[in-house]
Amino acid sequence: MEFACRFVYVPPSLSRREVQRSGGNAAKRSALLPPVKALRPRTPPPPPPTKPLSAKASSQKTSGQRERNQEVGSCKPVSLFLNHPELQRRPEADSSPGGSVSPATPSRKIALLPPFIKPTANPDSKQPDPPQTSNNQSLWYVDTKHESGSNVETTEDLYSYTLPEGQGGEAKLPPDRGVVLGSAPPLPPRPSFMPQSPEYMMVLSSPAAAPAAPQTPPPPSSKPPLPASKDKGPLPGNPNIVLISLGKLLSEEREVPSPGKPIMCSECGSVLDSEGKKQVKVCYFCQSDDLTRPSRCPVSVQKDDLFLLNPGQQPQSTADSLLLFCIDASGSMSITSKVSDPGQNIHRTRLEFVQEAVLQCVRKLSDQRPEVRVGLITFNFQVTVYECNNFQLHHLSGAELNDKHFLMGAAAGLPVPLPLSQTKDYLERHISGLSANGETALGPAALVAVSMASRLPGSKVIICTDGKANAKLGNLEDEDNDARALLSSTIFYQNLGEFAATQGVTVSVLSIEGTDCRLDELGRLADRTGGKVVIASPNQLHSEFEEIIENRTVATHCAVTLLVPKSLRLKGEKEVGHKGTREVGNVNTDTEVTLQFGAHEHTEVASPASGSHVALQLQVRYRRNGRALLRVFTADREVTDDSSAALSSLSLAIVQLNSLQASAALAVRGRFLDARKEGAEQQRLIERAIEQNQRAEDQQMYQDWVKTMEPINRNSHTLTRRSALLSYSEPLTDAGAALLITMKHSNRKSM
Repeated sequence: MEFACRFVYVPPSLSRREVQRSGGNAAKRSALLPPVKALRPRTPPPPPPTKPLSAKASSQKTSGQRERNQEVGSCKPVSLFLNHPELQRRPEADSSPGGSVSPATPSRKIALLPPFIKPTANPDSKQPDPPQTSNNQSLWYVDTKHESGSNVETTEDLYSYTLPEGQGGEAKLPPDRGVVLGSAPPLPPRPSFMPQSPEYMMVLSSPAAAPAAPQTPPPPSSKPPLPASKDKGPLPGNPNIVLISLGKLLSEEREVPSPGKPIMCSECGSVLDSEGKKQVKVCYFCQSDDLTRPSRCPVSVQKDDLFLLNPGQQPQSTADSLLLFCIDASGSMSITSKVSDPGQNIHRTRLEFVQEAVLQCVRKLSDQRPEVRVGLITFNFQVTVYECNNFQLHHLSGAELNDKHFLMGAAAGLPVPLPLSQTKDYLERHISGLSANGETALGPAALVAVSMASRLPGSKVIICTDGKANAKLGNLEDEDNDARALLSSTIFYQNLGEFAATQGVTVSVLSIEGTDCRLDELGRLADRTGGKVVIASPNQLHSEFEEIIENRTVATHCAVTLLVPKSLRLKGEKEVGHKGTREVGNVNTDTEVTLQFGAHEHTEVASPASGSHVALQLQVRYRRNGRALLRVFTADREVTDDSSAALSSLSLAIVQLNSLQASAALAVRGRFLDARKEGAEQQRLIERAIEQNQRAEDQQMYQDWVKTMEPINRNSHTLTRRSALLSYSEPLTDAGAALLITMKHSNRKSM
């Protein structure tokens, strides 16, 4: 199990949020704080009017408003600055006896009087104006008198002082203001869940601040200073990716498995520690407690356990597997192709190319692996099974080809072929004597081949054809005329692929270049079972056969499960949440699987805080040599919201492989828009990592990856065919299906 990033990256907006947690001691957001998405006004409040308001009218309006507030008993939110036009007019106390108006006073801001400043003067008494100096700012405090009426419109009991703009210092009270300073009540203790500084507070430096006193430099530290983070913004895409090299992992020869059955959680199925199985009632991955505080994981980590699930079952020999060649012998296989030889031009049929390729494979296997069992099935207007034990031929034709239950029963009654050392001459003779004629009963032949191979898990079926299936069962030739037949055939190949995967059979499809076989439907067999879909030229058939045969199956019935705490969740797996399962099926030596996980704002538990640790558990169930095994990995990862730290430890190869597999999996189902979106998000993440790390090898790797993704990002129109029958559907072409299925099952070596 490898990780694309050394940390579990959580965006800062999720790692620092305060959410309500399940339980009695849930921490809620303080009502004193503004809303999370509150917007600060961009324009300052309007200046106060210069037209005076008579004190008598203001006093009457104020007393009436106070009575109304007391009757209603309303408690409205308090605004620091009163912007009502009536409240921004101060009683004119400096008018001359002759009625002349005094000069306009400087702009003032009216604010509420603090509760510890209590006026004692008569409310109707006149208040002198502050000294009128240039560039002065006057602050006026208003006593509301009543808490129930917080929006009381009054201008009584004004208190002001003058503070020059842009200068520091203390505000001096004017003499004889009639104000008595009371003692302020003690502040309540700050709750532990509140940050030291509110989210909305920003400290700005004064434009004309006084020079600070010289400070003594700190003593030199023994540790070198940490480099400043180059990138603090939230990351696009998702760096939280797990890579499982199943081919390498399951082919390892482990020692004796752990004794006894694993102790598993009844809720989520996680494997518990044997030491704490009596104390653990709810496992670490099921609990909904507060996981946001920095702490160590409560489970044992960095463990690798292997359990034998069926101790009483006898192991199966590696030689007890079957290789079946399912070859098209219809009339279209008689089409010739030109072969250039020195001094002459030779025309050979497609069937002759296939015969030569299969004969070479049989002879090589007989020399290197004589114990392997090889069978032969051909199909045209009928399905012919070459029984190598009694050297007989079994023909299935007519109405028998339309009854899948009869076909499966007939295949189950046939004996398993003997080892190749005993059947080589018989196979060579019948392969050389094949002839091409009739229709293409591909569907019934595939069903018979998979049914025969299902008796020996780990077997392989190689289907070689050059055209569309046109028998009633699995017909792919009438898709433009009959929507019902097309839907029935789609379901047939999909169910056949599921059956082959559950029985441990790998199906590969090999078509000849220049033909149309509807690989978008036929390729479902290979996609589900871990096989290959190949379009080869006639003279390259032998090398393709050899590559399929040499890709050894190391395990069957494989399923990968990843468990994370409830504060995280998986992406794109069957059980959306903190547990996800990927049905892999058959595993060969090059199989690699990637999974994504990460924080989400809709998780049941708050996202883990930066600096904390979380545990992840990977479970791999599989069958090998007939034994059911369970491999369990538990790892501990540190959480961070530092983008720079995540980028510096990012493995671009794992991110690129995950993006390639995920995008191709979406494109195979026709979801090209989602595939492009998935690739674009990860591409921005890769570009950010390259920009920060500045490594030359990353640049070359990035260019190769962009070229590999071009068919999905730019040339998707070349991968689809227009369907006249279903206007909303754009099925894949043979080349598009072969390419996307190969990309979906790619690995780092193939990239």
